Amino acid sequence: MTTRDLKVTLVQADLLWHDAEGNRRKISHLLEPVAGKTDVVVLPEMFTTGFTMAPSKVGEPSDGLTFAWLRETAARLNAAVTGSIVVWDGGRYFNRLIWMQPDGNHYAYDKRHLFRMAREHEHYAAGGRRLVVTFRGWRVSPLVCYDLRFPVWSRNRIGEELGYDLLIYVANWPERRRYAWQTLLQARAIENLSYCIGVNRVGQDGEGIVYTGDSAALDFLGQPMTSIAQEEVVTTVTLNGAALEEFRARFPAYMDADEFEIVGER
Repeated sequence: MTTRDLKVTLVQADLLWHDAEGNRRKISHLLEPVAGKTDVVVLPEMFTTGFTMAPSKVGEPSDGLTFAWLRETAARLNAAVTGSIVVWDGGRYFNRLIWMQPDGNHYAYDKRHLFRMAREHEHYAAGGRRLVVTFRGWRVSPLVCYDLRFPVWSRNRIGEELGYDLLIYVANWPERRRYAWQTLLQARAIENLSYCIGVNRVGQDGEGIVYTGDSAALDFLGQPMTSIAQEEVVTTVTLNGAALEEFRARFPAYMDADEFEIVGER
């Protein structure tokens, strides 16, 4: 990786329930101050709808209105923009994260681990392939919410195809499980020798579930880089590439990792 720094903007929004147009308009307003001042913008999971089990009401084609909005927004901000939305594709619904770059190049990741306690697996199809993108000299792996609980899926493979410098989780993670969210984000940063960013929503959704946000940016030691209030907020952190390279050279724990294969990866 390059030793250049990377500026990442966390958007902790109070999402409107099943109102894609309203959420796009709201987030556009929140992002106005960061135009030209950041490299990556991270939005929550299902940022146009809230975490819904009614995909037939809100699902979009993969190249629909929100896709067009992401393309326009990334170009306007001169930054990559990422978050997940409800997508209808090939006769199935997906909780799909889209990574949109300012030049229009884009990539997709379908959530692998579907939250069965909310019956997400009954409404959406699971993905089967990790995504690692290279952007402005950094390798970034974006994942979705419940994926956080599965360290094997999140595992860094430094020096290999799935190696990364920044791990991102976009989420709708409820207040009642906030301790797990905070603890697991820290663990993923430490064990993967990587920066780790988690962006969660705030407010109350249409099912009455409360979210306190607790979005976080953690360095490769698991130390917090910013303090984010439990309210709607946009904040930007700067990731130090040289510091990450130096730490990995001095403490290459990844060289002693066990070998394994993930069953069902395609």
